[in-house]
Amino acid sequence: MRDSIACAKQKIRAIVSNSRIPEDSIHAENVLEWLIKLKPDADESLQIAALAHDIDRADERGKVKRADFNDYNEFKAAHSRNSAKILKEVLHECQVEQSIVDEACRLVKHHEIGGDPRSDLLKDADSISYFEVNMPLYFQREGYEETLKRCIWGYRRLSPQMKKICRNITYPQPLLNNVLKESIYKACKGDENGLTRRCT
Repeated sequence: MRDSIACAKQKIRAIVSNSRIPEDSIHAENVLEWLIKLKPDADESLQIAALAHDIDRADERGKVKRADFNDYNEFKAAHSRNSAKILKEVLHECQVEQSIVDEACRLVKHHEIGGDPRSDLLKDADSISYFEVNMPLYFQREGYEETLKRCIWGYRRLSPQMKKICRNITYPQPLLNNVLKESIYKACKGDENGLTRRCT
């Protein structure tokens, strides 16, 4: 089993490294680091899912594109499903044990929304990693307004524990700190329907 897991991790890293999004490889490793911080005894299914959760973004042939969706959450759901599909193929190629295949793919499929303790854990690791390593490069590509929207969405999906950590993140660039502060304020203030959200 050890050889099949090593094969899978190597293939996943190789695929993700080919992504045109420059932060994808850093993000994959950082999500794994956060996962281990949050759960030091994380099993192989969790570790594989952490590395592969965004593998769809490196597949230019069948990549799910934001422009094809009016609703951001629908885009994220399709992205998760496609990442799980790609991961399943990789794990089968490496002859990974079926129970690990099933669980790793289930986790990837649910990494954006959570819904159970294990997928919630992956969601938290993914979410905080966006703020820690992705946001500066996202800002360079997308600009202030799009980054603000993405940060509001990302902050709202953090658990209370991760929100505390997020509020203590600082960036070398003052403008990025402003984006973070404004997104936290707006995420806590309310949503488009005027519903007040607790800032915890």
